Amino acid sequence: MIDVSSLYKRFGKNKVLMGLDLQIEEGGIFAVLGPNGSGKTTLIKCILGMVVPNKGAIKVMGAPIRNTWRYRSQINYLPQIANFPGNIKVKELFKMIKDLRQQPDRQEDLVSLFGLETSMNKKLANLSGGTKQKVNIVLTFMFNSPLLILDEPTTGLDPASLIQLKKLIKEEKAKGKTILISSHIMQFVAEVADEIIYLLEGKIYFKGGVTELQKKTGQHNLEHAIAAITSK
Repeated sequence: MIDVSSLYKRFGKNKVLMGLDLQIEEGGIFAVLGPNGSGKTTLIKCILGMVVPNKGAIKVMGAPIRNTWRYRSQINYLPQIANFPGNIKVKELFKMIKDLRQQPDRQEDLVSLFGLETSMNKKLANLSGGTKQKVNIVLTFMFNSPLLILDEPTTGLDPASLIQLKKLIKEEKAKGKTILISSHIMQFVAEVADEIIYLLEGKIYFKGGVTELQKKTGQHNLEHAIAAITSK
């Protein structure tokens, strides 16, 4: 599904990715973890073509992504911070994105799932942070794509919405989709992830299952396991 080879990226003198190699198989939930500045968001943006690496190659669904953009139509992306014009209404935003994608959608079901019916006529600037995140989640899951990339998807969600998000992610996995998640919430990661990809100083420090990581570190708690492996 995703094949990253010898990826290097620096911003000025700041070296962010240092010869990173990564293979992500089709189907399953993969959590990209690491401290701030470890390269998580840069890696995601390189996969999406939003950041151009200095060296290395990336393939998505078997094809190189360099100098092309069409593969992005097969990806649903939830950014960590989604900035849409504050003066448009929620229903107008949904219509705009549907007009751009020109694909069958499941807007109605998702709006109901996250209780957004009463927010459809509200302007984005007047929404709370949690409601904005629910709008962004609906946009992300609205279309049927084989690859989903979710950057901090739990931000601002109330407990009920978090439960619905986890159900939604697991349903998409059951359909055979590949889901890449970046999150600082270890309990959420432990509940949904099949595999952990831990980045440190621009390289992959660990890649494997949650149980494998716990056995390796002798820790039953994922947060403690992450702390233990980085202290070795």
